[in-house]
Amino acid sequence: MPVTSPYAERLSAVPVERREVTLSGGTTAYWVYGDAAAPQTLLMVHGYRGDHHGLEPVVAYLEGIRVISPDLPGFGETPPLHGPDGTVAEHTLEAYAGWLTEFAAAVAPGAPILGHSFGSIVVSAAVAGGLETPRVILVNPIGAPALDGPRGILTRLAVFYYWAGAKLPKRLGDALLRNRAIVRVMSVSMAKTRDPELRRFIHDQHDTYFSLFDDRDVLHEGFVTSVSNDVRRFAPDIAQPTLLLAAEKDDITPIEAERHLRTLFPDAELVEIPAVGHLIHYETPQRAASEIMRFLRPSADGTR
Repeated sequence: MPVTSPYAERLSAVPVERREVTLSGGTTAYWVYGDAAAPQTLLMVHGYRGDHHGLEPVVAYLEGIRVISPDLPGFGETPPLHGPDGTVAEHTLEAYAGWLTEFAAAVAPGAPILGHSFGSIVVSAAVAGGLETPRVILVNPIGAPALDGPRGILTRLAVFYYWAGAKLPKRLGDALLRNRAIVRVMSVSMAKTRDPELRRFIHDQHDTYFSLFDDRDVLHEGFVTSVSNDVRRFAPDIAQPTLLLAAEKDDITPIEAERHLRTLFPDAELVEIPAVGHLIHYETPQRAASEIMRFLRPSADGTR
């Protein structure tokens, strides 16, 4: 039975256009939401294994903001990065950060930038490395090693899962990585809401989009990158005003680690959202959008 998004009515009122841009690593697919004449443009980067659809509930509540949202290389409709010789490149954090820096310069120069989950690591690495942006927003930032989080044991199992998926014969590896039961376990473990309609929507989103990765080796490399890095490494080098939207019940980065993460930035604000976990973008998108709009709104003295 089709699952209707709780945010479908709002999202249907937002103009959207799919576009592509050719960069040094290949073609990137991206979506532009909102009015072209909007006074503010925001660049959004989704998390691991998802695609641009995951952040659409937040987009639905962003009034007066034009949003540019690409699919990460190797996920959704963006193919993996390729090197100068035409072969698939290794998808390291440096490769993702380089891609994002080039994409931002080509499509959204000077725009504020948002990253969710794995996207928070990519955004932080790119900004610390020189991506030009006036403001940074990190939603469910990875503020500590995933292997040390509340579900470190499950993370270690996931490491083996992605390794096995890459090493098994292709047919078996693909079947393992796209297994709907395993995807559902991931979804159930992250969802905190008790609203049955919202839970069905979250599970349907993961069922629909979590298996749209292009290549199992790229998927494995992306996962290794996601669990081998965190935002702490880059925070001291991000001078821009930064908003951290953290969840009280996040199983990947506990709230205590997020509070410490804030202290590592030269200029950061932490907003803690109660009764939600790693799926702020699905469970509390209206609150997230409200905080984002407040953070991006020009202040009385014109300093924002």
